[in-house]
Amino acid sequence: MRLRTLGVAGSAPRPDSPASTYLVQVPADVVAAGVASGVVPADVEVRDWNVVVDLGNGGFGYVQRHVAPHDLDAVLLSHLHADHCVDLSVLFVHLKYHPERGLRRTGRHPDLPVYGPSDVAERAAQIYGRGDDESMDGIFDFRAWADGAGVRIGPIEVTPRRVFHPVEAYGMRITGPSSMRPGERAVLAYTGDTDYCANVVEVSRGAGLLLAEAAFVEGRDDHVEPGIHLTGARAGRIAAEAGVGRLVLTHLPSWTDPRVVLAEASGTYDGPIEVARPDGSQEV
Repeated sequence: MRLRTLGVAGSAPRPDSPASTYLVQVPADVVAAGVASGVVPADVEVRDWNVVVDLGNGGFGYVQRHVAPHDLDAVLLSHLHADHCVDLSVLFVHLKYHPERGLRRTGRHPDLPVYGPSDVAERAAQIYGRGDDESMDGIFDFRAWADGAGVRIGPIEVTPRRVFHPVEAYGMRITGPSSMRPGERAVLAYTGDTDYCANVVEVSRGAGLLLAEAAFVEGRDDHVEPGIHLTGARAGRIAAEAGVGRLVLTHLPSWTDPRVVLAEASGTYDGPIEVARPDGSQEV
């Protein structure tokens, strides 16, 4: 699997980055190696697979750098704060009105699976400003997460777990064929937005890579009530307790110095750590 950290800003876009937007890709040759070794079911089509994980402000533009929107296989939303989902509206417009591949031109319904919290369909319509005579049906196939219930998207299996945030929110354990070790399985864990909790440790357990939000800073944000965000120190604690292979810090607002967050994480986790780069890439 390949993780592209397209948008790595927290709460809002930064001058150098969209808000939270990630792309998980499994190239055809990695799928083929997985089928041959048995780690990918034999009925999975051998082709490139592309799954968007969160789609925050400005993220859709970066998605198009790497995959045509009509070639996406699913969108996975951790929760429905704007910096994680608002660009779903422009994806809808693209899938419906593109002059060559859009529904209005071809008559073919994309039915793109969109996984998210229980009210994902209603919230998506509200954000878009859908008129009474307009429907998102046929463009999106909305599916609600169930805590702990895995879903399969081609060669990828995703297990969501409810995490500690003011709204319904999920971390994700994403399992698929490894691009670093052909023929083996790899685990990518994503915290979404959360404070420290047991479920986010379980999501991360033994993962080769943990993509962890770290929007807060120790001391500076201590006055904020629990259940909002991780600090670098708390992200490092999760990585250490879960025994992950490496830690990538993301969701840093424009007012947070990445060097501070990196130093905090280094104090609680002694494995490889880095701060996610906009439009960066990680093999898993």
